[in-house]
Amino acid sequence: MIKRLTILFALLLCTGCVSIKPWVSPYERNNLADPIMSFSRDPVSSAYLHHVYQAREGARGAEGGSGGGCGCN
Repeated sequence: MIKRLTILFALLLCTGCVSIKPWVSPYERNNLADPIMSFSRDPVSSAYLHHVYQAREGARGAEGGSGGGCGCN
């Protein structure tokens, strides 16, 4: 039992020396940020509707987004 705990502790100490690399490279993040990767059924139209909503509510300040609310941004 003590031998197993010693081995487990040694393995945990060895993993602290490994440098952490990101799983996704910077050039691959563009593919993951694609609207197609969204959970909604139609991500392109939901992104447009979200933009329209933010432009409309930006004049009122309800959501904290910037813009004049005229839809010109």
